[in-house]
Amino acid sequence: MDEGNGVPQGAEPAGAAGAGPMPDGDFELARPERPSPLHEPDPYSTPPYGEPGPWAPAPPVQHPVATPAQGTVMTPPAVGAAVPPEPAPAPIAPAPPTTSITPAPPTMPTAPPAPASASLPARQLPADPWGRYDPWAAGPLQQPGAVAVHGGRPRRRRAALGWTLALALVAAGLGGLVGGYVEREGIGGEVTLPGAKGGPAGRAPDSVAGIAARALPSVVTLHVAGTDEEGTGTGFVLDDRGHILTNNHVVAPAASGGKISATFSDGTSVKATVVGRDSGYDLAVVQVSGVHGLTPLTLGDSDDVRVGDPVVAIGAPFDLANTVTAGIISAKERPITAGGEKSDGSDVSYVDALQTDAPINPGNSGGPLLDSRAHVIGINSAIRSADSGSETESGQAGSIGLGFAIPVNQAKRVAEELINDGRATHPVIGVDLDMGYSGDGARVDSRAPDGGPAVLKGGPAERAGLKAGDLITEVDGEPVHTGAELIIRIRAHQPGDRLRLTVERGGTEREVSVVLGTADQN
Repeated sequence: MDEGNGVPQGAEPAGAAGAGPMPDGDFELARPERPSPLHEPDPYSTPPYGEPGPWAPAPPVQHPVATPAQGTVMTPPAVGAAVPPEPAPAPIAPAPPTTSITPAPPTMPTAPPAPASASLPARQLPADPWGRYDPWAAGPLQQPGAVAVHGGRPRRRRAALGWTLALALVAAGLGGLVGGYVEREGIGGEVTLPGAKGGPAGRAPDSVAGIAARALPSVVTLHVAGTDEEGTGTGFVLDDRGHILTNNHVVAPAASGGKISATFSDGTSVKATVVGRDSGYDLAVVQVSGVHGLTPLTLGDSDDVRVGDPVVAIGAPFDLANTVTAGIISAKERPITAGGEKSDGSDVSYVDALQTDAPINPGNSGGPLLDSRAHVIGINSAIRSADSGSETESGQAGSIGLGFAIPVNQAKRVAEELINDGRATHPVIGVDLDMGYSGDGARVDSRAPDGGPAVLKGGPAERAGLKAGDLITEVDGEPVHTGAELIIRIRAHQPGDRLRLTVERGGTEREVSVVLGTADQN
């Protein structure tokens, strides 16, 4: 080491960092590439005052600046804006060349004159990564010209939170409106409709469903074809021998060489034949064969029926088999007549009927009218239709809530006679009535249609003292308004029954007792 100037031997002066002639015209020394640091460690610590040392220029003094909070967005410089160059360090004068080892007297250091207006080139960033290290900065390197805003983060966070909540509320409102509109208008993907989750395993025995379940296997649909006409009716099983009860007007087309088929509720269809029929009661019995396991319906008591009792009707209205309708008993002992197409009146039916509002239509004829225990209380036979406006295109009238059924007590006796004898007997009093009489009551005619006496000789009426021209006004205390109504009241009984008649003759009323006789025809 040269003790005079404090420069280690073999070390380059500070001015030798450039490539070119030295300031005093001396020759250029080649500087080898060396890694940091730029000089050998100084074993003597700091150099003596007044003499430049061999150290590299120190970085400019950096004062601590306030740094923004972590995450604060700094405004970058505008694109294309000029970035002011960092100030260059003051140049260090090179050590003067010496040839003597005698130390020079110390002198005060003097700063080199700064050039008047020379512009310094931008200093290249040093290869040392620590050259721009700011020990005061807590975050990433700051961009020149960036301004840190103190206290901005809480306000920005509150503002962002407020906007987020407002946006969520608006989105929820819009979503509800859109969802409601989509649901109301049926817009969207696949539609899945809710269904019932289970149900009662069965039905109460006295419900309509329970009654129908028990009765339907015993009800049949009858298809009748004759030489001139065909039709559909209903019947029901009377016993396990295959006897089926129905209306006479259902099987009448096949009475002379036609065909009858009976179809059960399970679809089984078999041939049926007529056992017996009666036009006066409008009842008939047919029989099927080759069918096993028949379940007959239980016959009830029509005398025990009350107005308002619930009833169920089963039939095939307009050929719609196994149709079940329900209603009530709307009246009892309603006198009705049906038929009358023959001039002699032999086809007229006189029925002391049960009236019901259960819908009955063409095709229900002959079907059962059931009570709440599924017992037969009547045989559906007739309906009262309105004017032509209630008729269908085929000319058949429909139900208007006025249906009539033959009481089962009357039908039971007739059915037994038809099965056992092939014919039924009619209770009579042995007189011919004036059916054209327009007054109140039933008047005995003056002569029979064949010219004979109107009161049958030896008959019940003659034995009771009735004469031609007598006016019968009551039967067992019940008023009688027409001749047909008197017949109906008598037909509601059976031969051998005793009736009490109120008779008016010459303005005087009296009561007579009559025991009903028997006739084989109307």
